[in-house]
Amino acid sequence: MADDTTDTKSSNQMWGGRFASGPDAIMEEINASIGFDKKLFAQDIRGSIAHATMLAHQGIISTDDKDKIVHGLNTILSEIESGNFEFSRQLEDIHMNVEARLATLIGPAAGRLHTARSRNDQVALDFRLWVKEELQKTEQMLTGLIAAFLDRAEEHAESVMPGFTHLQTAQPVTFGHHCMAYVEMFGRDRSRVRHAIEHLDESPIGAAALAGTGYPIDRHMTAKALGFREPTRNSIDTVSDRDFAIEFLSIAAIAGMHLSRLAEEIVIWSTPQFGFVRLSDAFSTGSSIMPQKKNPDAAELVRAKTGRINGSLVALLTIMKGLPLAYSKDMQEDKEQVFDAAESLELAIAAMTGMVRDMTVNTARMKAAAGSGYSTATDLADWLVREAGLPFRDAHHVTGRAVALAESKGCDLAELPLSDLQAIHAAITDKVYDVLTVEASVASRKSFGGTAPSEVRRQIAFWRARN
Repeated sequence: MADDTTDTKSSNQMWGGRFASGPDAIMEEINASIGFDKKLFAQDIRGSIAHATMLAHQGIISTDDKDKIVHGLNTILSEIESGNFEFSRQLEDIHMNVEARLATLIGPAAGRLHTARSRNDQVALDFRLWVKEELQKTEQMLTGLIAAFLDRAEEHAESVMPGFTHLQTAQPVTFGHHCMAYVEMFGRDRSRVRHAIEHLDESPIGAAALAGTGYPIDRHMTAKALGFREPTRNSIDTVSDRDFAIEFLSIAAIAGMHLSRLAEEIVIWSTPQFGFVRLSDAFSTGSSIMPQKKNPDAAELVRAKTGRINGSLVALLTIMKGLPLAYSKDMQEDKEQVFDAAESLELAIAAMTGMVRDMTVNTARMKAAAGSGYSTATDLADWLVREAGLPFRDAHHVTGRAVALAESKGCDLAELPLSDLQAIHAAITDKVYDVLTVEASVASRKSFGGTAPSEVRRQIAFWRARN
């Protein structure tokens, strides 16, 4: 997508008259973008229809020319959608391909379409429209993923599992509570998507090459026609801005990171050593040599997609970091990064939504693991503070001695005889056993946002109301 200020013309290119000959093969190879920017055809045609309609409304072109242009553009749209449009590499980009075909279809009237605009604001418009639509699609997909987690959380609001810090057993939680952690994470991703849509909701068309135009255009009219809140307010920034693309990639990278963390947990949970979940054959593969294997390949590939998305973000940040205002041809390299990241993110969200709904949860295995590693030690310490009046640091020390004793005897805290516990501290009574089971532990965590089943259900109700 070339800056209009560098347009030239040869026998087979719609360039201006400054250069006597066209580019050689190397220049054509590095300059052409039609191989990827043809993805913007619908946005390009939509923008051109809005622009032509505005030009006619303002008396800049005739209504007859506008009607010919709109009819021709709709014809081209049908040709592309049906696969009957022949894209030309020599015409560089989607804009020139559409304009050349329009000239063939309607003749001289086609030349009036480019009045009061440049390829600089044209590509800014096309790309911004595409990213806006992709963000809206991402919002819908995240809503679906959140809904899948809400269903699993409701199903397992009381299913006990170990909670981890440092991947070591910490305290018992419920699987429903763990699912709700991902609801919060993907909810933040969706919020970022919504903010990004708000940030980019300004129309670039009419900024022209970088300085605006002397024609009496109505940028508010085209902004409204294209579904934008308002036009952009500085023509230089308009054609040089790719913040909307970088913000999309930033959101994709953060969401991808969340998806990757979830994928890692599914990989770990599905191992025979954990056995917390099992994926069906729809999201697993086997081994070519080991018949017993069932590999969580879908989760592993989601984990890997995050690397591609991160790479796209770093690439575009690097492309943009040294560019002076306004437009530079470097910015042609923005689209492939965004297109690839969008495809990766869509696939990762779809795959993860499928896995969340598909996986079978082994509640018995989770419950058994929840009681390992002396996970109710904190409950013992809290009981000593609450019932025996010990300062927490003293209760922590007493609990540490009880854990050491249980470890030496090869038993759980709940299996220690009362006499052993009282030998550590005389204030301990048999009521302590009421808090040493994993079920009692999770039920007691009723603080707002805690793991108690009642609190998990409260948060599920909150999210269902806003989802």
